[in-house]
Amino acid sequence: MFEFLKKLIKKTPAKSNKIKKLTSKKSTPMLLASKPKAIASVVAEKKPGLFSFGEKIKVGLTKTREKLGAQLIELFHAKKIDESFYEDLEMILLSSDVGIAATNMLIDNVKFSVKQNKVTDPSKLKSFLKLHLTELLATIEQPLSINQTYPFVIMVVGVNGTGKTTSIGKLTKLLIEDKHKILIAAGDTFRAAASEQLAVWGERNDVQVISQSNGDPSAVIFDAVTSAKAKNIDVVIADTAGRLPTQKHLIDEITKIKRVINKCHNHAPQEILLVIDANTGQNAINQLKIFDAALGITGIIITKLDGTAKGGVLAAIAKELPVPIRFIGVGEGIDDLRIFNAADYVEAMFE
Repeated sequence: MFEFLKKLIKKTPAKSNKIKKLTSKKSTPMLLASKPKAIASVVAEKKPGLFSFGEKIKVGLTKTREKLGAQLIELFHAKKIDESFYEDLEMILLSSDVGIAATNMLIDNVKFSVKQNKVTDPSKLKSFLKLHLTELLATIEQPLSINQTYPFVIMVVGVNGTGKTTSIGKLTKLLIEDKHKILIAAGDTFRAAASEQLAVWGERNDVQVISQSNGDPSAVIFDAVTSAKAKNIDVVIADTAGRLPTQKHLIDEITKIKRVINKCHNHAPQEILLVIDANTGQNAINQLKIFDAALGITGIIITKLDGTAKGGVLAAIAKELPVPIRFIGVGEGIDDLRIFNAADYVEAMFE
């Protein structure tokens, strides 16, 4: 019976509409596959489950929406729009970790829209706030694009506990569904559990994981890239040890890994993904600044958004250091790594 349902799902024409919705918003490149599909379409084509694409993001942002929404509902029922009103709005945005710079910009834009449209009813400000927040987040809406230089090496970095290893497993599944051949390098040789976790993900995705029990992380990743070149592998995902950005000797070590990858393959790593735990709030900005200065971060994965009310941190990133948000994690399931879409995200924050 399940095989019969799968065949019906594959035949349904509804997929094309979903793909169009994801790719038509702007001209920034989606995650282009070598043969020759976009990863956005893979996410859109997922088999129907309990939640659709947008619904899952909405569920994942429940805590943020409940906190932000309750405060805004009370504020938008104010009798008039005055300085006190904007001061309260400022505090609400800051409490959601939107950040000072982004908060000031949003309030200035809302004030301009209110004046330009001669609005006196506070309840109408919600649409302005959503509009300007969407515009801000759209500046970092740029899904990962895999070019034709193979192997395409994705170096994954971040501090311990951000969900780095799990994100690698979920990303691997997305890429496999996009018809890529994947190889994983278990470069976190300092934490035995990391290699074990990756081995499990490798088995689940039927992907080879190259690891060494006590090997040098640079050597492990070098071997993986070399193997990928010999076997015509499309993508190498290189895990690295979690490290505190305040420990300079550890940051120096991770820059060494980047140099080793480049020596092995001139164009690599083509992508350096920083995994950030949304629960860290404004500390995420500090992590991003330090890792970016050391490595040149090309994209971000924000994890654990389902467990925090600090979903506004993406606005802080967009304003202070606009590195593209490639993916967001909105749950613990294997399909809960989603391509970041500004409009969907803002809608889930408010509605």
